[in-house]
Amino acid sequence: MNIAIYILILVVTTYVTMSRMPKAEPPKPQAFEDFDFPQVDEGTPQAVVFGDCWSSDWTVLAVGNYRTAAIRSSGGGKK
Repeated sequence: MNIAIYILILVVTTYVTMSRMPKAEPPKPQAFEDFDFPQVDEGTPQAVVFGDCWSSDWTVLAVGNYRTAAIRSSGGGKK
């Protein structure tokens, strides 16, 4: 057989395979509500630790500053 026929068969099978493949959905961005931080109950004694320390019981009193802002780019060109 001619090599052109083999190339044509390759192109056709690739096209059929790619057209039948399911489309991938982009992942949803993480929201602050998706995180599960343990929270302190009213009246729980709080320990203040200066430096590094291992503790068997811990609570999260505050979690960083989770602000969202759009990423803006100047295109990376030189001025």
